[in-house]
Amino acid sequence: MGGGSDMYRQQILDHYKNPRNHAELDDATFSHTGENPSCGDTITVDVRLEDDGETIDYMAFSGDGCAISQASASMLSERLQGMTLDELEAMDTDDITEMLGVDISPMRIKCAVLARQVAQDGAKLHEGEIDDLDVTKTED
Repeated sequence: MGGGSDMYRQQILDHYKNPRNHAELDDATFSHTGENPSCGDTITVDVRLEDDGETIDYMAFSGDGCAISQASASMLSERLQGMTLDELEAMDTDDITEMLGVDISPMRIKCAVLARQVAQDGAKLHEGEIDDLDVTKTED
């Protein structure tokens, strides 16, 4: 990625050291937890929807883990505000790696996409698309 990747690495470190929206929401519309067993990351995502029931008003996260998982959750919490649940559902791994701005090794992809998977599964549970999922786990 060249010299520009240093800027993105700094951005990841900044989000890791100074996470945005790292909190628990008492008035969340839905909450869900996920973990990445291979790295030990654990993230709980709290999402509050606007009155239309479709637009994300606010996303907060809590938990701990490696720099990539925490920075990704922090960045995602900023990105999702104002998006619809359909737009959240349409997000894929490429969207997350583009958001992070650096090449992610195959072993670290699970760390990078954890928050997105947790938010997507939480939305599916909220909408009744899936019935029973206590904890999202990244695939081995």
